Parts: sequence; C-alpha cells; structure tokens
Amino acid sequence: MSGHGHQLTEDEAAAMFEPPSWDERYSGSETIWSGKPNAQLVAEVATLTPGTALDVGCGEGGDVIWLAGQGWTATGADFSANGLARAARHAEQAGVGDRTHWWQVDARTFAADGRSYDLVTSHFLHAPDGQMVEVTRRLAEAVAPGGHLLVVGHAPSEVFAQLTASQRRAMFVAEELLPGLPDDFEVLVVEQRPRTMTRDGVTVDVHDSTLLARRTS
Repeated sequence: MSGHGHQLTEDEAAAMFEPPSWDERYSGSETIWSGKPNAQLVAEVATLTPGTALDVGCGEGGDVIWLAGQGWTATGADFSANGLARAARHAEQAGVGDRTHWWQVDARTFAADGRSYDLVTSHFLHAPDGQMVEVTRRLAEAVAPGGHLLVVGHAPSEVFAQLTASQRRAMFVAEELLPGLPDDFEVLVVEQRPRTMTRDGVTVDVHDSTLLARRTS
C-alpha cells in the first residue's frame, strides 16, 4: 500500500488505489514482493483438497504459483496488466504455467458472471473508503457451493502510522467484512492473527485480519 523512500501525500496515496500507479510500479525490473505465499493462505489452504482457485489482487503471482504447486488450477486476477505479465512469467519460471490463468479485472467492479471456484482468496487488497465490504460481496459470488472464501488484510495498527489517512482508513478488522457475506456462508474464522513482518529492514509485530468462510449451498 505504501511507496518507498518518502512519505506519500494524500494525492499520491489516492493514486495507489488505481491501476496506472501499479502499472508504473511493476514496469521496472525490480521484484516488488517476496514471491513467497502469504502466511494465512498456507495456514488455511494446506489442508483443503485442491480444486479451482481464484486469487484477486494477485500482484506478481506468488500465491497463485504456490496454489498451482499444491495441485490447484489457479487463476490470478489483478487490475495491473504489468503485474499480471510478471506473474505469468514467474509461473512459467516455476514450472506451473500450465496450471495458472490470468485475468485483468478491478476487484471493485469484479463480477463472477457465472464463473465459480472452489477457493476464492484475496490478500492485502485494500480498497479505499470502506469498499472492502462490497469487494467481499463480489468475491463471495464467485465461490462454488461447498467452496471457501479467504480474505486477509492489514489490521489497523500504530505500526502503520507513517501511512496517509486514506491508506489507514483502507485497513480493516475481519468482523467489518461480515456484512458482505451472503446468507448461505458459514463463518469459520474471523480474527486478527499476530504475525511478524520486516519492513525497510526492521521487524515489527502486526496483525492479519483473517476471514474464512464456506459456502454451504
């Protein structure tokens, strides 16, 4: 969510929620993310039977590649064409290109349009101005009967005090997403999970807001 090297202005932070900013960020040769799967994805999905998966806000594809390596047929969705190009390249390099697919779409306007997946997941996708409830509703529509929805994000914390007000407002606790779940979902996990992360060479304690739900019909 944040840039590196200087504190963002509100205008720069607002741009971070739009595709052109991320296309620019992904336009260079430097790898932005670690390439490792997110911790809560591994924790919750490792015991599930592989099927079809959709990761919305996939960035450079680390989670999609991990899912494909676990036997899932995985689709990565993101609003950045450059991010998706990187992700596809990384998947080929990892030897899972035949198990991965890519879809350019904005999570805020995403529509399942008849597509359904055994797992729909999103990690650290932070829509502005309280829009994550609507994003959760849209993601839930893509979950097949018996399938799972996993949404993970940054919980508000003093650790992120250097971010702009709009960036901090985009963070959420898991309970705030519950209104986005349709009636036919059973909530399995709704909590803020502690985790350590390293930012700019400093290790800090953070909490991952984690919502896991299963579609019952």
